[in-house]
Amino acid sequence: MEMVTLLTATLHAAIISATPILYAALGEIFAERSGVLNLGVEGIMLVGAATGFYTAVNSQSLLLGILATVAVSLLFGLIFSFITITLRASQVVTGLVLTIFGTGLSAFLGKSMIGQASPVIFHKIPVPVLSKIPILGHVLFNHDMLVYVLYLLVPLSWFVIYRTREGLNLRAVGENPAAADALGINVFAVRYFYVCLGSMFAGLAGAYLSLAYAPSWLENMSAGRGWIAIVLVIFATWNPVRAALGALIFGGVDVLGFKFQARGIGISPYFMRMLPYLITIIVLIIITARSQMAKNLMPKALTIPYDREER
Repeated sequence: MEMVTLLTATLHAAIISATPILYAALGEIFAERSGVLNLGVEGIMLVGAATGFYTAVNSQSLLLGILATVAVSLLFGLIFSFITITLRASQVVTGLVLTIFGTGLSAFLGKSMIGQASPVIFHKIPVPVLSKIPILGHVLFNHDMLVYVLYLLVPLSWFVIYRTREGLNLRAVGENPAAADALGINVFAVRYFYVCLGSMFAGLAGAYLSLAYAPSWLENMSAGRGWIAIVLVIFATWNPVRAALGALIFGGVDVLGFKFQARGIGISPYFMRMLPYLITIIVLIIITARSQMAKNLMPKALTIPYDREER
């Protein structure tokens, strides 16, 4: 019985830990499917966390906190899109600069709020009837609203990408933008839209950290989750459902450290904290070893700026 309780608690916590990673990964899947690699996810997450927390604390409103996060993240997405899509600058360099800028800006904005707890947070909302199901009820249906939104977003994202005309246009732009342009698809509009959508998802991932996961503000509180999300996209072969499974694995590994410490298991807490990043390195090694498979599934135009004159 004790083992079942431990497993239930671990799985429940794994979903919570996986949530910010999955939000960021879903956004990056859409951006990369359009042919744009956004390495600024980590910076956008941090700015989203700072913006959401600051707005929620001062307005006493979670809704305003989320809206402010979406607005600021959208602005970052537009800036990134303008530089990489319109000006055709290097996506890799621009993304890295965006991460550095976002990290510094979030530290500046949150300097006065370090260690402060949020007076308004996303509370758990047990789903009537479903939350009473033994084991699965607590694991799946005793979470906050942002987790439940993900339950809808994952299948919806899969459906949009693989079963709709919009998804077909998205994949066409990511595979062969010149051919898509010749068919009348506005390549620039598609890329702008999905990069901005991905940026907003990354911002929501940050807001989840500061308003639900650990409702407070700390510098660099994303702790590399944005980079894990980018690796997860490749690991999941740009598929939202596989990304959800991968996020649960990373979330479960992250949770294990806390569970082991709570039960007095003699494993170094420093080793457990580095375990998610060790898993990330292992995943990268596996992906590299199977590079041909990854290349076959990767959007062919990824990181390649599109110039209509060179068609």
